[in-house]
Amino acid sequence: MIDGCGRKIDYIRISVTDRCNLRCMYCMPEEGVEMVSHEEILSFDEIVHVVRILSKLGFEKVKITGGEPLVRKNLKALIKDIKAVEGIKNVTLTTNGVLLKDQIEGLAAAGLDAVNVSIDTLNPEVFKKITRRDELEKVKAGIKETLKYKSVALKLNCVPFNMEGQNLWELTDYAKNEGIHVRYIEMMPIGFGKEYGCLKEDEIVSLLETKIGKLEPYKGKLGNGPCHYYSAESYDGKIGFISAVSHKFCGDCNRVRLTATGFLKNCLQFEYGSDIKTPLRSGASDDELLSLIRETIMNKPKGHKFTENNISEENNHIMSQIGG
Repeated sequence: MIDGCGRKIDYIRISVTDRCNLRCMYCMPEEGVEMVSHEEILSFDEIVHVVRILSKLGFEKVKITGGEPLVRKNLKALIKDIKAVEGIKNVTLTTNGVLLKDQIEGLAAAGLDAVNVSIDTLNPEVFKKITRRDELEKVKAGIKETLKYKSVALKLNCVPFNMEGQNLWELTDYAKNEGIHVRYIEMMPIGFGKEYGCLKEDEIVSLLETKIGKLEPYKGKLGNGPCHYYSAESYDGKIGFISAVSHKFCGDCNRVRLTATGFLKNCLQFEYGSDIKTPLRSGASDDELLSLIRETIMNKPKGHKFTENNISEENNHIMSQIGG
């Protein structure tokens, strides 16, 4: 599937729920948000149906997101069914890790290829401030348990605030002997993310180098997305950056997103996209759905406009609602 800008689109991020067991500052308000009804959420069968159509367009990679995807019951069944779709080569999961310890065995048995755990700090007090929950030890237990399953690649994702006590280098120390890749993700000005400052890649590199030594660019490819990596002496893993703001990578974007309510978004920032759920539930043929999906992808914007103000088409949902 080649979009209107000549980019190969082969990666779909699928949100399976808008619910979450944390309340991260940049994602949800402390009191939470009004959740959509279960009837409005795509069923597992519907999700697999869409994945089968996407595979006909050359999609090979699927990322399961939320909200927090592990709050959706029996997620391992969905993983297993997606892995069985012809043409799908890679199925991964992004989670906050709170429920990971109890579920990783079943997820690994279902064929999950990789887990990304979102963990912004190892400082318990700062963790509570960011997530508004005291769950750090459960997240660390989930990471430790996942390391037992060598078939499941593990990465840690960190959104670097300019927050005292976040101590970004502690994550690299935590992961250094385990072969875990640590990735720093620049805060995108979407939803509540607009309210917070965020360190940029160059600032983080300088900070890390004062703590762990020289970072050398890594030429290899790791994972399905736009992350680029550095190597550090004596570190088994790599240190990565997803820098959508300071190092715009829209020209290489290979993804679209399916929200939990069945809306196919072709760019994270904008409201552009198509309702897939309504025709799916109204009996549209696979050819009709395929045509709608193809048209949506063909109209994928050339790039985001994070540095511009007053964009009329800008997304008006928070990250938990769009599977960020």
